[in-house]
Amino acid sequence: MVTETMAAETRPFMAEVSRLLHLMVNSVYSDREIFLRELISNASDACDKLRYEAIAKPELLGADDRLRITIRPDKAAGTLTITDNGIGMDREELAENLGTIARSGTRAFLERLQQSGDGSGLIGQFGVGFYSAFMVADNIEVTSRRAGSGEAWVWKSDGLSGFTIAPAESATGGLPARGTSVKLALKSDARIFLERDEIERIVRGYSDHILFPIELELPGEAAQQINTASALWHRSKSEVKPEEYTQALRSLTNTIDEPALTIHYKVEGRQSYAVLLFVPKLRPYDLFDPDRKGRVKLYVRRVFITDDAGLLPAYLRFVRGVVDSEDLPLNISREMLQKNPILSQIKNAVTGRVLSELESFASRDPKGYEAFFETFGPVLKEGIYEDVTRQEQLLKLSRFRSTAGNGWRSLTDYVANLRPNQKEIYFLAGDDIGRLAASPQLEAARARGVEVLLLTDAIDHFWTALGLTFDGKPFRSLSQGEVDLSAIPLTDEAKAEEQAAESLDVKGLVDALRKALADAVTDVRASKRLTESAVCLVAPRGGPDLGLGRLLQRQQPGGNSRPVLEINPNHPLIRAIGRRIAENGTEEAAEWAHLLLDEARILDGDPPLDPAAFATRMNGLMLKALGI
Repeated sequence: MVTETMAAETRPFMAEVSRLLHLMVNSVYSDREIFLRELISNASDACDKLRYEAIAKPELLGADDRLRITIRPDKAAGTLTITDNGIGMDREELAENLGTIARSGTRAFLERLQQSGDGSGLIGQFGVGFYSAFMVADNIEVTSRRAGSGEAWVWKSDGLSGFTIAPAESATGGLPARGTSVKLALKSDARIFLERDEIERIVRGYSDHILFPIELELPGEAAQQINTASALWHRSKSEVKPEEYTQALRSLTNTIDEPALTIHYKVEGRQSYAVLLFVPKLRPYDLFDPDRKGRVKLYVRRVFITDDAGLLPAYLRFVRGVVDSEDLPLNISREMLQKNPILSQIKNAVTGRVLSELESFASRDPKGYEAFFETFGPVLKEGIYEDVTRQEQLLKLSRFRSTAGNGWRSLTDYVANLRPNQKEIYFLAGDDIGRLAASPQLEAARARGVEVLLLTDAIDHFWTALGLTFDGKPFRSLSQGEVDLSAIPLTDEAKAEEQAAESLDVKGLVDALRKALADAVTDVRASKRLTESAVCLVAPRGGPDLGLGRLLQRQQPGGNSRPVLEINPNHPLIRAIGRRIAENGTEEAAEWAHLLLDEARILDGDPPLDPAAFATRMNGLMLKALGI
């Protein structure tokens, strides 16, 4: 008799899982065969976990130490069963892994699905792979026994109302001594997946490099291995076909991605290890998630240890792949990994190799590299801020938008385009490239034909504040401090405009505006960077530039960062205001001062300090202009 704690139990799916299963059951996907890839991947993970746990507890393997995955099609019953003899699951693990595991991934998956309309390339990426089986099955029965446990459990669901969990003794069919068996009652339109040729094609296409034997067991026949089960990274590069690399990446990422760059090599000497790494073409959905874990798997003598060893720095977190060491101990703990000198040397060497391969990629295929940088550049540039030892190399690898045109520019390109007497690399940082390109802070540089980098990634605000140089040229923000470009010759057109401009003694105007805006700005001064606009804002020298100040303000509201207001002495409006104040005194100076400040804020992408007061002042000006 089953005790109360062992009784069968029915549970509902979480709401979002139910929405996901509704999509699966109704087969909105164009490529249903990936269900088999996902179930094999799960089975492989279970075998990996057992092999790792068995290092400390060899009794978990017992006499059955040949870890494997078995596929059993049964045309008569219309069922397809995928079995592994891996770690297995107990009752609560079944409920957690098969009922609620998609808690974090489901919402993001559904959002991306609404955008793309086809989730076949997203299923594994979002941790919802098991549920893909409902694309082809009316019912699923999962029987599992955790290694070392005497209890086996069965999980059943039709993908609609929920699931039941019961002691496996009440289930039909044989009980596994250890591991998990997933039995699919296939839909009538999915019977193709019972055919030998179809199963072998899918396994060869998606799962050939799974490190455990995948066996096909047909009724009345002996089981036959249908994958190579070889460690691709231990094979010679000359033996591996491009499509094999592609399938290896897809197996690692559970996507339909392709490698933008493949890095495959072996090291022998003081340390011996094999490396197979991929730079993918597609950006993973969680690339900027602060909780995103490492994506390079650590093996020791072909035994999977962890995918959280931090084998590459965070700024290379888009890289996927495997590092397999011959020197690390098999029973090394995750805590010991952080202090292991061998692993530290491997990390340093592999990081250096990845960056040198990216350099070769940029030289060999500039357009392909630009496509890579379009996808992963904001992450790679994090290394400029974080990795002091490799800043010069990372600056060389970085690409930028600039005033030179619509394409990507390297710093090498920029330095080659320096104007006579130009000794600095000029940049503007902000959120929107269109707004930056129209910024008044660019005017003096434009008048002299000086190229300016337009930086729009959040990390740009931080690395540019480090005081770095490239090829001996310091970086200089055009929105911070006083910028004097007078040593750089003007273009012929700018020379003509400057000669025609009317000069103005601005000392009285500057003093009046400074007094009126004493609480709102750090200073008011005549600008050396404006040639067309009347005013602009810049940050004081020594503090954060305007972009970084704005970013910090959003993160910690309430700060009082006061900019500098610069006025253009040659602008008709400034000349007119200067004459007005010189003739009538400073009585109207406050009105003009606040209007000029609000105009500068609007040009910089910010609202007026006091929108109601701004509207009142504007209304007054328009009424006067209309003679009212």
